Amino acid sequence: MYTGKPSGDVVGLSDKIVESLDGFEREPDSRNVEYITRPYHDYDQLLCALLHPRFVLRRFLQQLGDYTLIPGSTLSLAGSEQFFRSNPNNSYHTYIEQTYGTKVVTASVHINVGISDPELLMRACRVIRLEAPLYLALSASSPFLNGQASGYHSTRWGLFPQTPAHVPLFESHAHHIEWVEQQLAAGTMQNVRHLWTSVRPNGDRRPYDLNRLELRICDLVGDPLALLAITALLEARLLQIIENPRIDPLVQSVFSPEELILLTNANEVAAATFSLDAQLRHWQDGRSISARDWIDEVTFDVLAIAKQNGFSCFLSPLRRILREGNEAQQWLQLHSLGFSAHHVIVQAIRTLQEREIELEDKLCSSVVA
Repeated sequence: MYTGKPSGDVVGLSDKIVESLDGFEREPDSRNVEYITRPYHDYDQLLCALLHPRFVLRRFLQQLGDYTLIPGSTLSLAGSEQFFRSNPNNSYHTYIEQTYGTKVVTASVHINVGISDPELLMRACRVIRLEAPLYLALSASSPFLNGQASGYHSTRWGLFPQTPAHVPLFESHAHHIEWVEQQLAAGTMQNVRHLWTSVRPNGDRRPYDLNRLELRICDLVGDPLALLAITALLEARLLQIIENPRIDPLVQSVFSPEELILLTNANEVAAATFSLDAQLRHWQDGRSISARDWIDEVTFDVLAIAKQNGFSCFLSPLRRILREGNEAQQWLQLHSLGFSAHHVIVQAIRTLQEREIELEDKLCSSVVA
């Protein structure tokens, strides 16, 4: 998340945060800071785990001065011309700054779901990679850059340097290992973490020991209940994939693996530009379908699985997002009525803090206290 002033000015404080607080990680640019939740099975626990670090961080920021957390996934109001290094001595950070510049100075959410079988994990990654634009459409929160509407709903994903430039659909764990080793040897990946794509297999000793699917495409989702709804949709879809081995682009699609990569690349661009209003092509047969309608279809298909596993209630915020729009669409609606990007972001800063306080009071006061 970005740190900064209630006026919307982003200020780099990650070096101070990481030195003083446990559970926070430094990003290459000092203006945002990362925190990681433990892998809970229970959504109520996860809700409080999402909130608690924010309260800890907000208290620390107040000790430093008049600082707060800033929603959105890009440098919405200013600052994209210059990189502010959080650790000038880190050679990997030097490579990132020199290669990508401030295109990578973004805030986002990475959702990890445990899958221990590596072949099952590869199949899940194949499916979710082709459906990742749906999760971007739900989460888009970066319509502004440097104080102007950028033309994207997710400026972050529209500009983000996906690396390496071409990542195949991995047909097996062995295929994934061979490909990663080739990229490291060729220098197109600097290390095993340098795989920046919408979805990737993750684990403690990549690419050999893998234990989870990581969805990386989502913009920063400020409202924890909206984030849990997106997570619940992903988990329910993965449970459906696990139950039905035929759900596999290598089995169910009329397209070749290379054609599927081109199709999903185009879908990602459309989702970054128009989010829920994007017209996408379905990976099974190429039919045109809006992101909103496709999400509605998937949600309906997985509802019974979510009910069986006791978390269907966490899907309910999806209806509101589909009806009222994601954060980017709501901000652009205000912008179209004549409100400046600055006014919209300042209001969003207040709304985010009020939402956190509301959820803490109702659901997590004993955890945060």
